[in-house]
Amino acid sequence: MKIGFIGLGIMGKPMAGHLVAHGHTVKAFDLNQKATEALAAQGAIACTSSKDAAYESDVIITMLPKAAHVESALFAENGVVEGAKPGAIVIDMSSISPVETKKIAAELKTHHLRMMDAPVSGGEPKAVDGTLAIMAGGEEEAFQEVLPLLECMGTNIVLVGAVGSGTTAKLANQVMVNVNIAAMSEAFILAAKAGIDLPKMYEAIRSGLAGSAVLDAKAPLIFERNFVAGGRIDINAKDLTNVLNTAKELEVDMPLSDRVLSMFNELITDGKASDDHGGLIQYYEKTAGTKVAAPVFEGK
Repeated sequence: MKIGFIGLGIMGKPMAGHLVAHGHTVKAFDLNQKATEALAAQGAIACTSSKDAAYESDVIITMLPKAAHVESALFAENGVVEGAKPGAIVIDMSSISPVETKKIAAELKTHHLRMMDAPVSGGEPKAVDGTLAIMAGGEEEAFQEVLPLLECMGTNIVLVGAVGSGTTAKLANQVMVNVNIAAMSEAFILAAKAGIDLPKMYEAIRSGLAGSAVLDAKAPLIFERNFVAGGRIDINAKDLTNVLNTAKELEVDMPLSDRVLSMFNELITDGKASDDHGGLIQYYEKTAGTKVAAPVFEGK
């Protein structure tokens, strides 16, 4: 199958790499030419525009930071709609709002293109491993056509419902992940202030009800002061902004998400936008006047 892949960042590059490794013809494009060249070195075809990537492709995948980037890749000059053949499927795997997703799907339909939204969860480690959770929205027929491709990139793939359902599920996912990180950070700062051994506390609680994938993914990195982004603070702030905008439309009160977003925004103001969202601990450290890193982890 011929695939156009647009967006080769932290997540997109390994995802596209898995498609290449599974024998698919991948026509890759990113505004960062070095990213495109790096994937070409793995066997992809380097393209010079979204139009070029879409030309003769059966499926076009976009994995981009914001809705504006997706719309530009699809509809701007030298965009996907100028190169895609009628009936091709566009899979947007970006994390945007369901309102934006439905708007894009309607516009693609006027160009005789089908759309699925299929955002992912798992961060860079699962993108690299090919074990992402993928929540899809779209028609059953289109889903079955692209399922073999999604299986190259993920292991838990669910068609949630119609177009927009995948992005809605991703918003719910982001609420749970980021509020979980905030709760974990509060617990760690309390324990650090009390002076107990944090690694031992972590080992004591991780197998109980407080244990979670988020705890196991982020706690060791926090202890090691490793805030290299798997999921950037500014991107997660964008996701929570989409959450709150959607909640407003649906008349849903989301005080926890609102509070976490305000903490992210304060960290962005402090120059931490590119840190991993596990770096939320730095907000608590600033207010508490203490560090969470235990001495046993320092200097590793």
